[in-house]
Amino acid sequence: MSTNQPQRSLDGITLESILSQLVDTYGWSGLTQRIDLRCFSHEPSIKSSLKFLRKTPWARTKVEQLYLHGKAPDAPDTD
Repeated sequence: MSTNQPQRSLDGITLESILSQLVDTYGWSGLTQRIDLRCFSHEPSIKSSLKFLRKTPWARTKVEQLYLHGKAPDAPDTD
């Protein structure tokens, strides 16, 4: 049994759902400021961003970390 389970809190959450929530929260320009990816700054769309993130593990990890950081109980409210 593996003791390394850093993605445990993402179980059951799709990448599309994560990305949609981040776009709703920060907008594309806000996402670009937090994670400098061309798929967020140049003609961004959910579909094209998902395609890139699924092929690029390091970028997907950054997106997942941003999502988890925003869901942390002690994270400041963005409203």
